Amino acid sequence: MTRPKIIGLTGSIGMGKSTVAAMFAEAGIPVFDADAEVRAMQGPGGELVPAIEAAFPGSTGPDGVDRERLGALVFADKAALARLEAIVHPAVAAKRAAFLEQHHAKPAVVFDIPLLFERGGHEAVDTIVVVSAPEAVQRARVLARPGMTPEKFAHIFGLQLHDTHKRDRAHHVIDTGTSLDDTRAQVAALIAAL
Repeated sequence: MTRPKIIGLTGSIGMGKSTVAAMFAEAGIPVFDADAEVRAMQGPGGELVPAIEAAFPGSTGPDGVDRERLGALVFADKAALARLEAIVHPAVAAKRAAFLEQHHAKPAVVFDIPLLFERGGHEAVDTIVVVSAPEAVQRARVLARPGMTPEKFAHIFGLQLHDTHKRDRAHHVIDTGTSLDDTRAQVAALIAAL
């Protein structure tokens, strides 16, 4: 059975990856959003809620996983984070496989995966697209988010492969440090090239 070309879309926090993913979707290319899948599985009635509650008592409620409370439990604890990932990652992999099956006849699909390099996902895609912007733009975008602090940003920044390393390993780079129209043009040109 043939399968679509898999485009691995990644980029560090605040680089505009979600915006670029939406542009791919607008162009008719199905997008698998790993973060959105996790949010759904951790939301009210989500399939991961019981396992997360069992592993991290008090981290869930009627609205599903309390992301802030869970985040505090795993924030600086590598062992706790590994326990959480052991629950979440296999479930995401199963959703991704089902997505690929559903869109098997499409010429291409996008896997929107924030930690593509950090978790080894780059080995499962055909081409890698890194979304990037100047560090000052990235910092301003992230610090404008509700509840974000310079400390949280520094922690997240430290968990992610530096942007220059991602750019070096990319097949294509989309620069979002410009206008939306320019970014949209870059995405259209990339789709045409692929």
